[in-house]
Amino acid sequence: MIDHEGEQKGIMGLEKAKKLAKQAGLDLVEVSPQANPPVCKIMDYGKHLYKMKKSDQAHKKAQKQTEVKGVRITLRISDHDLKTKIKQAERFLGQKNLVKVSLMFKGRELAHTDLGFEKMGKIKEILAETASVDMEPKRQGNTLIMILSPKNK
Repeated sequence: MIDHEGEQKGIMGLEKAKKLAKQAGLDLVEVSPQANPPVCKIMDYGKHLYKMKKSDQAHKKAQKQTEVKGVRITLRISDHDLKTKIKQAERFLGQKNLVKVSLMFKGRELAHTDLGFEKMGKIKEILAETASVDMEPKRQGNTLIMILSPKNK
């Protein structure tokens, strides 16, 4: 039994503990039911619930949900445009987001998927110091997909 000031009152019966809580005008709350004997505390239960709710909200607010950002390219992308897309991917990785790189094949480009894998390898090589590969380049229909995650520093 712990009173409302945080002092230990020792082991006592339930009726006596309820009587002390009623005298203090507070609630008797079982803090640790697994302990032998169980630990109870005299406190304002409504205030305790309010503090727990506020701390949970603060923890949720502090957590950042990671998003999957996308970068779409084609097989015939120019070098300058590719550099721009890589800078965009680096920015997303800097914000601690996952990056999904999609290489779209159009028409007869589907016959040259090997060139697409080479282009993905080039991107992977350029982003090697800032990103790690979560999913290796994989073909899904007329698209090659690769997922990158930021490296922890």
